[in-house]
Amino acid sequence: MGPPSSSGFYVSRAVALLLAGLAAALLLALAVLASLYGHCARVPPSELRDRGAPAAAPSLPGKQEPTSQPGPTPEPDVAATRSSWRPPGPWDQLRLPPWLVPLHYELELWPRLRPDNLSASALRFTGRVNITVRCTTATARLLLHSLFLDCESAEVRGPLSPDAGDATAGRVSVVEMWFAVDMQYLVLELGEALQPGSLYELQLSFSGPVSQDTREGLFLNLYTDQGERRFVPQMYFRALLASHMEPTFARNVFPCFDEPALKATFNITVIHHPRYVALSNMPKLSQSEKDDVNGSKWTVTTFHTTPHMPTYLAAFVICDYEHIGRIERGKKIRIWARKDAIADGNADFALNITGPIFSFLEDLFNISYPLPKTDIIALPTFDNRAMENWGLLIFDESLLLLQPNDKLTEKKIMISYIVSHEIGHQWFGNLVTMNWWNNIWLNEGFASYFEFGIINHFNPKLPMNEIFFSNILHGVLREDHALVSRAVSMKVESFTETNEIDELFDLITYNKGASLARMLSSFLNEKIFISALKSYLETFSYSNAEQDDLWRHFQMAIDDQSKILLPATVKSIMDSWTHQSGFPVITLNVSTGVMKQEPFYLGKVKNQTLLTHNDTWIIPILWMKNGTTQSLVWLDKSSKVFPEMQISDSDHDWVILNLNMTGYYRVNYDKLGWKKLNQQLEKDPKAIPVIHRLQLVDDAFSLSKNDYIEIETALDLTKYLAEEDEIIVWHAVLMNLVTRDLVSDGNNHDIYPLLKKYLLKKLISIWNTYSTMIRENVTALQEDYLALISLDKVFGTACWLGLEDCLQLSRELFRNWMKHPENEIPNPIKNVILCYGIALGNDKEWDFLLKIYNNNTEEEERIQLAYAMSCSKDPRILNRYMDYAITVSPFTFNETNVIEAVAASEVGRYVAKDFLINNWQAVSERYGTQSLVTLLYVIGRTISTDLQISELQQFCSNMLEEHQRLTVQAKLQTIKNENLKNKERNARIAAWLRKNT
Repeated sequence: MGPPSSSGFYVSRAVALLLAGLAAALLLALAVLASLYGHCARVPPSELRDRGAPAAAPSLPGKQEPTSQPGPTPEPDVAATRSSWRPPGPWDQLRLPPWLVPLHYELELWPRLRPDNLSASALRFTGRVNITVRCTTATARLLLHSLFLDCESAEVRGPLSPDAGDATAGRVSVVEMWFAVDMQYLVLELGEALQPGSLYELQLSFSGPVSQDTREGLFLNLYTDQGERRFVPQMYFRALLASHMEPTFARNVFPCFDEPALKATFNITVIHHPRYVALSNMPKLSQSEKDDVNGSKWTVTTFHTTPHMPTYLAAFVICDYEHIGRIERGKKIRIWARKDAIADGNADFALNITGPIFSFLEDLFNISYPLPKTDIIALPTFDNRAMENWGLLIFDESLLLLQPNDKLTEKKIMISYIVSHEIGHQWFGNLVTMNWWNNIWLNEGFASYFEFGIINHFNPKLPMNEIFFSNILHGVLREDHALVSRAVSMKVESFTETNEIDELFDLITYNKGASLARMLSSFLNEKIFISALKSYLETFSYSNAEQDDLWRHFQMAIDDQSKILLPATVKSIMDSWTHQSGFPVITLNVSTGVMKQEPFYLGKVKNQTLLTHNDTWIIPILWMKNGTTQSLVWLDKSSKVFPEMQISDSDHDWVILNLNMTGYYRVNYDKLGWKKLNQQLEKDPKAIPVIHRLQLVDDAFSLSKNDYIEIETALDLTKYLAEEDEIIVWHAVLMNLVTRDLVSDGNNHDIYPLLKKYLLKKLISIWNTYSTMIRENVTALQEDYLALISLDKVFGTACWLGLEDCLQLSRELFRNWMKHPENEIPNPIKNVILCYGIALGNDKEWDFLLKIYNNNTEEEERIQLAYAMSCSKDPRILNRYMDYAITVSPFTFNETNVIEAVAASEVGRYVAKDFLINNWQAVSERYGTQSLVTLLYVIGRTISTDLQISELQQFCSNMLEEHQRLTVQAKLQTIKNENLKNKERNARIAAWLRKNT
């Protein structure tokens, strides 16, 4: 699956389904409720009469048992009675019992989607699945996964005879079917036990709902194409169906053994309307026609047999799309998208990079991609960003399609990264799959790591260390800490509910996993690293692996050479990073050479004995002295002396640990160590590489924020900034100094003029460089990825500080756009220009932007425009805006809570609060009651006294329920405490600025 959104580049898009209608929504709701509380598998009465059923097993305590579907009543002596209690059993466990091993699925799906009909019946599907299984333990009870499905019938045939075929197979009677809802099992009670070593076939017929509100299981997308015009954002003309099974949504589509280790082959058949095309993992095998009971024609598309794969990789799409394609090393690659997008060339970039990426990875691992084709499809809406299904990769179109004239965004590189990530999964995840979800990082961490190796291969001039820091490392170091976070690799026993699996798809799995892979590569070398991975992939192809299997292959590679010596086994080293949460802070005393490690906490606790995190890490220390790379050393205990790292106050030496930031830790120094680095920055900053100037800023501000060092130590590192010409370093400084709270809090009157005086003098050089580029040669930015991701913060800060040239540039670009809409504002600074264009303008500018908003159907652009309209400093315009969103045009602004957007600014906070007094009921109806709670947090974000909390509680007393008022009170108390701490920190920053301005 694609990486989670963490960098702020991507925005998930909500879809409003107007054409589905109230009837369809009601049907879906009833279907969900029936699935959860009324699921009962229907069994033909004739089979019940044949079974000679024993007495029914008791049901689970506290579980609501389903009632049977209408039909003839079975004879009393064979009826399966439904009591309200069942004894504890395997259905209480998250993992399937090991009684059956699936070998093959024959799966047929028939969604009733028609181009001219989006009625309730179109939002259901029927299906049949025959599952060949091997019995490993004698059992008269079968468990498999099923959720939101109605199972109409079930048969068990066997034992199967491999020589005689299925024709002579017997039948094992199914006495009862019932659902264990909590763990999402379908339970089949049999009339006799299955025999170990024998093969059987489970035959099930089922039906279920198409999901409209989530991208889970089989789901619906509504969209427009071929120039169709939407009169309101919710109007759509076309529909498609697609699937998303990872991690546990295959059970929403068909009954199955829905665990990653239970790999099998699949023969898939999809029945669909003739105007649609059906896609699946494998190429089409055959196509035929079928009539339904009404005489309507349907197309039956059957696909070739898949390789062995887990259920979460099964994939289907039914759509009316066009495609472009090419052949790469004899294998077909096709990109599917809306017809408009294909005609406009928006899929060309993805097609051009896909084949070379496949070829690069085939050559790198010396393992060919095993499927004969790859289809990649761009969905109008796919909240999961991207999914690596074997042979049918699914993307949100915003992450795959690129307009040919889209030169000035980071989108080109971003698409390259995400396509690389999903193709990397064809080896890490599809070919070799983790044994269970506790080691999902083996999939996602290595796919995330190889994104950068792939992009570096094709774009060797890109600054990969700085990009890895910005895209991967920076985000996870902010989130990961010793007591609250989780380990990368968790014990299977720690999981008790299915939804806990979903929660694993986070920054720890993706970003920390990638960082640990990068660290492993750095203390070995690239040759050993790739050699070990080749061995691992070859050994476990079409199979499953544990983390220890990976470490064993790395150890084999280490043992086969003598150059690289490690202080412990690969397993011991890497387990110290994957089996415990958080990361260490390394502190080097340069006077003594003593280095120590300790866990990083959000807010260092002085009495460390109160904490329970007692483990240490085995830490590789790559380092440099005076700009020269030194030999690798290891910190494999809580503290250790390194005499070679000692320096004195009288010399000009300096030391930096964590070369290229390849280690997953932060670095602290004693006062002399920081002093020496600061002196070097002021003397000759270019002697310290860019990645380490970035590291020093990021580490120092994070350590100061969490009480490891004084804030003054971090601020001292900014004195040299007038000489800093790398915009990514400026971005890091400004993200730490000019925070969102500081910008939106009007109470920071003391610090603002001091920051303005201090920063503008240093900022002017980098400002002149990039403002000149914007005015005279904006196309030069298209190859500068770091500038594309940094300009918004740098320009936004310059305008906030009142730099006249920034304000003037905002006026110029905005007014030029008004006169000539074809002259678009450069995308890297579009947010800034839109906001300040409105802030410096009046009704004319605001009305222009509203018109642009109403004529725009692209959700991301509408969100951008909606937030820009909230930048006005005129209370009258802001009131008009909120009134417009709530009452005048309630069907617009569905992507954005306008009241929250207004309340986020210094002026808007007071305007929104006054607006709520008379309109809170309308706001609640428009955005939901929870929106009032969120609004109060936004309005109260600057509180610092109990009196202010009381006033805000009194203000909202009539708006909220009792439980909401208690929640708000607790949250406001937390905000107050954070603000008091920030107030003390800001006072120290102000004092430092007075001294150094």
